[in-house]
Amino acid sequence: MSNQQRRVGTVSRGIRCPIIREGDDLAAIVASSVLEAAESEGFSLRDRDVVAITESVGARAQGTYATVDQIATDVRRKLGGETVGVLFPIMSRNRFAICLRGIARGCKKVVIQFSYPSDEVGNALFGPDKLDESGVNPYSDVLDVARYRELFGYEKHEFTGVDYVQYYTDLVKEEGAEVEFLFANHAKAILQKTDCVLNCDIHTRKRTKRVLKEAGAKTVCSLDDILNSPVDGSGCNELYGLLGSNKSTEEKVKLFPRDAMPLILDIQKKLFDATGKHVEVMVYGDGAFKDPQGKIWELADPVVSPFFTDGLRGTPNELKLKYLADNDYKDLQGDALKEAISASIRKKDKDLKGSMASQGTTPRQLTDLIGSLCDLTSGSGDKGTPVVLVQGYFDNYTND
Repeated sequence: MSNQQRRVGTVSRGIRCPIIREGDDLAAIVASSVLEAAESEGFSLRDRDVVAITESVGARAQGTYATVDQIATDVRRKLGGETVGVLFPIMSRNRFAICLRGIARGCKKVVIQFSYPSDEVGNALFGPDKLDESGVNPYSDVLDVARYRELFGYEKHEFTGVDYVQYYTDLVKEEGAEVEFLFANHAKAILQKTDCVLNCDIHTRKRTKRVLKEAGAKTVCSLDDILNSPVDGSGCNELYGLLGSNKSTEEKVKLFPRDAMPLILDIQKKLFDATGKHVEVMVYGDGAFKDPQGKIWELADPVVSPFFTDGLRGTPNELKLKYLADNDYKDLQGDALKEAISASIRKKDKDLKGSMASQGTTPRQLTDLIGSLCDLTSGSGDKGTPVVLVQGYFDNYTND
């Protein structure tokens, strides 16, 4: 064992691909890019390797786009075209600003309610120390824009340098609509201004919609209700609507990919036919992790992975090596320690939930863990690696 033991565990490789355009055969491009990378870099595919495709190229190849005018049309149809409350939007030039442009184009007045001191994904309007100094009760106090400015001034986002209150104000006015701001952390505050509400939170949207309806709101839509079917020939996403969308141009958004199971199964088959190896395949978006500096919780998509093959279901089932080393086998060293731990891994239960020996392992969905790894690998800029190959993720200490 000692001479043949593999010295490398999990490896994550960004795979360079051609620029993907609408209508491209993405399955063929992904499969050939992975195979060409393996030949170029001198590695081979193995069973249970993971090939992951960023949602961006998936949606681009599908042509899943919509214009600001199409967003406006759907908002007008579903929310009446008068005063619309925009509840708990995130602060993002890429993710939400273009959606807000469509919302403003589809009504006469927009009432925007920000949560404070930060949005759902951690973008800060101002710091928590300022909140403490202000004496404001974030659980109950509702602020208008004048009171907000009096207390917190004209703070700019740490990373983007944008004052999002001013930015969203200007954007709505550019579309010819009136705008009013509220700052409150309970959803019902917006009903003081309008009973037609578009709640724009992502991961808490179902609860928010329920709270508003129970409080007497006349019309409540979430972002996943907008463009969940085609509008004047637009793309759509039946499950997520505008959730997970990104700015494509100044007048167009790219929606989250839809119905990609045929794509990932095709990639899986192409790689099996070429190598005889059963590779898992997934589509991934934002990773789920928190930046300790900016306190931003990356996940602005509705899920990390909307589509994946069956072998990626579930959570890890792992023993904590340092627990075994420090407890069960604290009196062993060298080869004896290695063999004892290896034996424990080989005979571990299929479900370690509740076991002390698994404490400290990460009880998250495999797709969330692997998708986060892939998002960090591919980045969001100019790396040119929209496909990631992860090898050895399902290996453990005993695998050679």
